[in-house]
Amino acid sequence: MKLDNNAASSSTDDKTRPETQRNPEQNQPEESEMSGRKNHNGCFGTPPSVNFFTSVDEDSTDISETEKQEVERLAEQAKRQQISSRLPNSKNWTLKQVDSEIFDPSPFKTGLEDKSAHSHVVSSPYESPQYPIEIQETKKAIQRQIDNRARLESNGLPSPDRHLSHSPQPTAEVGAWGDSNGLPPERDVVSPQLVEMHTFRDAIDVNYQRMALTGEELSGVPLEDLKVASKLIKEALQIRQDNMDRIGNFFPTTTRNFLTGEYPKNLPKCRRKNTEMLASLENERRRQYIQQEEAEQERIRRLMEERRSSAAHTSFHPPEPPVDHWGLNQALPKYETFKLGRRHGVVEVLNAQGDLHPELANFYISRQQFLKDYERLITMIADGPLKSFCYRRLSFLQTKFQLHVLLNELRELHEQKSVPHRDFYNIRKVDTHIHAASSMNQKHLLRFIKKKLKTEADVVVMEQGNRKITMKELFEELGLDAYDLSVDMLDVHADRNTFHRFDKFNTKYNPVGQSSLREVFIKTDNYVEGKYFAEVLKEVLSDLEDSKYQQAEPRLSIYGRKNDEWDRLAKWAITNDVWSPNVRWMVQIPRLFDVYKQKNMIANFDEFLDNLFTPLFEATNDPDSHPELFRFLLNVSGIDSVDDESKHEYVHFDKTTPEPADYNDPENPPYSYYLYYMYANLTALNAFRRMRGLNTFALRPHCGEAGHVNHLIIGYLTSESISHGLLLRKVPVLQYLFYLTQMGMAMSPLSNNSLFISYHRNPLPEYLMKGLNVSISTDDPLQFHFTKEALMEEFSIAAQVWKLSSCDMCELARNSVLQSGFEDKVKIHWLGPNYKEEGVLGNDVARTNVPDIRVSFRHEALVDELYNLFRSHHL
Repeated sequence: MKLDNNAASSSTDDKTRPETQRNPEQNQPEESEMSGRKNHNGCFGTPPSVNFFTSVDEDSTDISETEKQEVERLAEQAKRQQISSRLPNSKNWTLKQVDSEIFDPSPFKTGLEDKSAHSHVVSSPYESPQYPIEIQETKKAIQRQIDNRARLESNGLPSPDRHLSHSPQPTAEVGAWGDSNGLPPERDVVSPQLVEMHTFRDAIDVNYQRMALTGEELSGVPLEDLKVASKLIKEALQIRQDNMDRIGNFFPTTTRNFLTGEYPKNLPKCRRKNTEMLASLENERRRQYIQQEEAEQERIRRLMEERRSSAAHTSFHPPEPPVDHWGLNQALPKYETFKLGRRHGVVEVLNAQGDLHPELANFYISRQQFLKDYERLITMIADGPLKSFCYRRLSFLQTKFQLHVLLNELRELHEQKSVPHRDFYNIRKVDTHIHAASSMNQKHLLRFIKKKLKTEADVVVMEQGNRKITMKELFEELGLDAYDLSVDMLDVHADRNTFHRFDKFNTKYNPVGQSSLREVFIKTDNYVEGKYFAEVLKEVLSDLEDSKYQQAEPRLSIYGRKNDEWDRLAKWAITNDVWSPNVRWMVQIPRLFDVYKQKNMIANFDEFLDNLFTPLFEATNDPDSHPELFRFLLNVSGIDSVDDESKHEYVHFDKTTPEPADYNDPENPPYSYYLYYMYANLTALNAFRRMRGLNTFALRPHCGEAGHVNHLIIGYLTSESISHGLLLRKVPVLQYLFYLTQMGMAMSPLSNNSLFISYHRNPLPEYLMKGLNVSISTDDPLQFHFTKEALMEEFSIAAQVWKLSSCDMCELARNSVLQSGFEDKVKIHWLGPNYKEEGVLGNDVARTNVPDIRVSFRHEALVDELYNLFRSHHL
């Protein structure tokens, strides 16, 4: 395009007139179409149907005629200046800018030129644009936005409600945004083409780079496959919700609200986090909280009233441990007693007429219904399209976390650095999976044995027939003395020979390979009534108290061979005062019915169940019948089921399997048989104890370490959380269900490395990235660890091998506290007053050291997954 020379001869008035006078309409914003436009959709919105510009090629009215002449005049003047500046020195060749970039054509000119208006100018081989490029590109971008909005509205879809600007806005990465640039928090994500983004926002004052999806189909699979998959998954979620409600174990509130229809219609919008007050708690929950505090001792009640008067509503100091922690100085409560009966392997609470107590009748589950649910889930995990769908969603979750780390790792680290005093070393960590018999390391046990051999050599520790054997005589028969003993001779540490050899691993529980030493030192039921085991355990508990921030839930064994085992265990714990504020006990039940049957210790499986559960019902029904057991149960948090899962199961659990009273087969019942009857009895027991106002028990078995994947189905149906879960990596459907229900898993990488899977193949880091509720535990420090702090050893190795960040480790520690069975008042001190709230409102970074960014990301990812599933019902 050639510039018109007439522009140079414009009137003097146009040259000297101020720009605002030359074009009085230039600085007036186009408010006729932009005014009144507001976002009424909270955090999500769409723009109204307004046309701002016509196409760029057709519209020539945006720049007035006067302005065009001025642009042409300035361009001609710039040319003349460039020609004159080129004559004395070619180094001054530059690019001049007139309202937008106009390139210098001088390199394509030849000869000398004068400054007259009639001098010859060689035209450039290209055309300069009539309008500045900036204006053209802005108009094109807005036109694309309008066309896209019109397309959405023509299809009956809501269009994104946003303020459109005449000037281009700085954009972040496509599909990501942050709020640190001063943008309104309620603005949604926009790509340059105004593509609609779909995501949930937990709290508008937690700012970080978020990822969102575009388009109508967000699952990556055909709509019909999505509908079928979502229907099956909702059915599986409903089954678990019913089972957890029956036993009284944890089920996430968010998932529950989606199942009941409360979400997504009533998803909270534009929440703000406030950790200073309990505004996020409902009035009913606040009232219950105050009532519980008033029921405490008078001193604690006064303390909590002072805190309430200061509007803190939270405990900044740990609950003082009770002086009488076993309640020996308090009278046992008196309850109305009921009749107890047994039917189909389950203890029943009966009224005077011999019928089920009406308050407890709904908490019993029939075997037929359980088998129906079990078989339904077996069908689901084998469904091809469902497996593909779940695998794709899990892969997406893992990739989404990796993107989150790339975008927000520095933000998370900065948030952690901003928290005074708190770091990984002084946040609470709970070892949710540890066996009491192996809770000490091998050096600790060796020192203890040597000390007792020197100081109590003449104490009788065993009786064989009518012969009593002292400690000294026992070691002389073994050909050992205190000087000879060493860690290598003790031979309790797992090595390469225990890999896939659970039988060899079990022999490692015998110091020096002798079961007699195990009988003396790490048993509760022996000639010395568990004296030495209690002493070494108290040393372990003392070490935990010294560390202050490490807690544990050790497992004590009940075998089910006799009906007085519970009473003897409770007497051992209370007599030896094996108690610590850092510990809550769990009881493990080995699946050894076949061993007892072969030795004629029990007649059938019903007798085994009777020995396990009837004493618990009797102590709950009438505390005076089992006073020590009643007190001991107040410090028990859950029940575990242990044994070698890799054993082949010759019996299958179905409708043809005999009832417990008729099961006298020498073959061991299957894993599912054990777990169902444990679950059925615990549902009734927990309902009975809730009616009495007592604590309840969680079912948290070993599950998925080896063996058949059906073990994980049973765990999903019955258990609040599980230990191990290695096989979950092979079952994407169950893995996705574990994620949606936030079912806990306590994983022990060092234990798995010695027994079933090498450390680098352990799925824990993948589970963590996908958002599963995983924690790190030790399992057996005696066999797998070297240091005094076994849990810290697990964390340190995991952090080094898998390159875990400080945020990852703190998240694992927080998960362990949430999975544990410690009381609410203790968790309030450890995690914050709102810890039961899901999402960022339940996190107190000053206590957990987990950044709000990480917690918000986890919750938003879960809500997005559930939303994608449940919205398919309306598509």
